[in-house]
Amino acid sequence: MILSLQNAFVRRYDTVVLSELNVEIKAGEQWAIVGENGSGKSTLLEVLAGKWPIWRGKIAHAYGDVLLSKVAELVPSDYSFNRIVKSAAQYYQQRFHSFEAEIAPTVREVLTNQLKPVGTVDEHSVQLPESDISEETLLKTARLLSIDHLLERPFVTLSNGETRRMLLARSLLKKPKILLLDNPFSGLDVHSRDVLREALKELKQEGIPVIFVTTSVEIPESVTTILELKEGKIIRQTSDGPLQDYKYKGAVTTDPKSPLEIKGNRPFQSDKATASQHFEFAVNLRNINVTYGSKKVLVNVNWTIRKGEKWALVGPNGSGKSTLLSLLTADNPQRFANDYDLFDLKRGGASMWDVKSKIGHVSPELHLYFPQETTVFKTIASGFFDATGVYFRKLTEEQIERTYVVAEWLNVTTLLEKPFKNISKGQQRLVLLARALVKNPPLLILDEPCQGLDFAAVEHFKAVVDTICDTPEHTLIYVSHYPHEIPSCVTQTLRLQDGEVTY
Repeated sequence: MILSLQNAFVRRYDTVVLSELNVEIKAGEQWAIVGENGSGKSTLLEVLAGKWPIWRGKIAHAYGDVLLSKVAELVPSDYSFNRIVKSAAQYYQQRFHSFEAEIAPTVREVLTNQLKPVGTVDEHSVQLPESDISEETLLKTARLLSIDHLLERPFVTLSNGETRRMLLARSLLKKPKILLLDNPFSGLDVHSRDVLREALKELKQEGIPVIFVTTSVEIPESVTTILELKEGKIIRQTSDGPLQDYKYKGAVTTDPKSPLEIKGNRPFQSDKATASQHFEFAVNLRNINVTYGSKKVLVNVNWTIRKGEKWALVGPNGSGKSTLLSLLTADNPQRFANDYDLFDLKRGGASMWDVKSKIGHVSPELHLYFPQETTVFKTIASGFFDATGVYFRKLTEEQIERTYVVAEWLNVTTLLEKPFKNISKGQQRLVLLARALVKNPPLLILDEPCQGLDFAAVEHFKAVVDTICDTPEHTLIYVSHYPHEIPSCVTQTLRLQDGEVTY
C-alpha cells in the first residue's frame, strides 16, 4: 500500500464535498478518476496531494512521518504560473508581447529552477545556486514528453499544449513518490496525447503510482483502476475486465436536457432578433505575420469570415491558433503592425472596447486569470461590460433577467450566489461560457470551451451553441482538438500548421 483513505469525509468551506471514501493505492498502479462536473474529482486529487485536509476519517501513506505534500506532486489542470513558476508569473500574462518574450526565462531555466527575480536588470548581478538536475536527467525527461526541442525557447512562446507538457516535466524532475494529474489530456493535440500515453506507460514500468482525473472518453490503456464519483461519493470502482466497456458506460451516465426545453423557445427567438449587426464580414485578415524574436508564429495568414458563417479553427499545439485569436480579441500588441478588418472596420477604425463589445470569448487564459472571489452571478453579468467584475456597474432589469436566462441554459442557476472559487473547475468553465453568451454578441470565439467538462455537459453545451447559432445573425469561431466536441452548426474549417494556413 502506497496511499489509502479510510471512511474519509472532506469539507470545502461550509459544504461536505466528499463522503465515505475508501481507497487503497498500491505501487505501480494507475488510477483514473471520472465523474460528472461537481462530483469532487479535483478535490480528491488535492486531498491525496496533502493540499486539502480530511474532515473525518483517515488518510495514510507508506512514507512514515514525511508530510504527504512532500511525497506527492500535483500537476493542476490550468497553467497557474503564479503558483507554479512564481517569480516568472508576470511573463505568462504578457505572452503576446514580443519584448517580454525576448527577456522571459527559457524552458530549460524553468525546468532547472534557474529563474532570476522579476525586474533583474543586470543578469550578472544575481548568482543562482547550481541546479541539482543533471543534463542527462533533464534530457531524458524532456524527451519522454517530446519537449527536448523546446529547451532554449522562452516559455511564454509555448502553446497551451506545450506548456502542459513542460509543467508535467517539471513535476517529474522533482522525482515524486506519487504523481497526481488533473485532466492531463485537456488542451493536447493528437500527437501530444499520444506522447502522454506513452509517458504514462513508461512511468508505470518504473513503478511510480499515477492518479489522474480525466473524462470517460480519455482513459489510456495503462490505467489499472477506474474510480467513478457522483455527488462526492464512490459509486463504482473497477480494476477487472476490459476498460473499453467501462469508458462507454461512463460516457452516458447523464442525459443532457435539450436547451429547447428551457422556457420554450422565447430566449432563443430573442437572441435571433437582438444579435443583428450591420456588417458583411466579421473577419478579413490580409497577410498576417506575427514574430517573437526569430520565431515566426504566423506567416502570411489570410482569412475571410462572412457574417453568419460558422468556422472551426484547428491545428496542432504550437501552430499559432491562440496568437491568431489574440489579434481578433485586441489582446496582441502586434495587431497594429498588421492589415485586417473586423466587422467591416479597418484595424484602428474602432477602439479595442468597440471590438470586444461585439465578441463573446472564452479561453483557457480567461479561466486562469478570472477573479476567484467574484460570485457566479457577477461573473456571468461581467460579460455585458467585457470586464472581470461588475462591482461599480448597475445592471438593468433586462440584464438581470438575461443573466438568469443564460445561467439556466448552461444549468448553473443553483450556483449563482456561490463565489467562483467554491465551484468545481468544470462548473467554472460552464459559468465562463455563460459569460460569453450573456450579451448576445454577433461573433462568438470559443477557444477550447469544453476543457474539463464531462460528456453530458459537452453534449448539452454543443446543443446550446447549435441552437443559438441557428441564425445568419451569429458568427462562430470554434477551437478544439477533439472532433466530437465541435458543434454540428460548424461548416467550414481553417487549419494552421507552423503558423501557416494549410486548409
